[in-house]
Amino acid sequence: MSHYELLQAETLAERTALLSEPLFADAMAGRVNTAMYIAFLTQAYHHVKHTVPLMMACGARLGDRHEWLRAKIVSYIDEEYGHHEWVLDDIVASGGDRESARHSVPAFETEMMVAYAYDLIERGNPVGFFGMVHVLEGTSTALATNASQRLASALGLPKTAFTYLSSHGALDVSHVDFFRDIVNELTPGDLDAVIQASRRFYRLYGAIFAALHRQFSVKES
Repeated sequence: MSHYELLQAETLAERTALLSEPLFADAMAGRVNTAMYIAFLTQAYHHVKHTVPLMMACGARLGDRHEWLRAKIVSYIDEEYGHHEWVLDDIVASGGDRESARHSVPAFETEMMVAYAYDLIERGNPVGFFGMVHVLEGTSTALATNASQRLASALGLPKTAFTYLSSHGALDVSHVDFFRDIVNELTPGDLDAVIQASRRFYRLYGAIFAALHRQFSVKES
């Protein structure tokens, strides 16, 4: 079993729990209104805008033995830079306000996920940050393209409102291959750090979706 296959196997329970969140089922069935979609995008903005700063922080904390990984991070930053602006573009195309979203306060659950990522890099093994990469990109690859198509049909919004979801899903197919190669090169100790972090990020990311579902379930009741 390769390191990547081991990572997948060791995090199966947490991944299954995330994909079982009611909001995912609602999105795939087109049971999401525009307000819910904008709320999702707003939380996405609040964590996506930290992707590049987190990668920079991770690279800065790596030692000489991880020089090969730092080079991978440099390449990764080039591809990821500016994706948070895609999210804001989608919010505008959905009828939301760019600056209101930009200056809004992130939900508690979103803030805690981002805070844990920074703390992990600073206080623990910085390679564990790739647990966050595994969760966010693996999830978007599995769901983004299909979800964007269902939502576009259900909400009647233009294609320009789904730039983040549709293109992120397509991009992350290659990103997952890139990530797989990184994981397969890790030492057993670093792999353990990624597995442990992935388990936590699945729970933290799932909490964001659970909070969104609760928020709109209350509004509809």
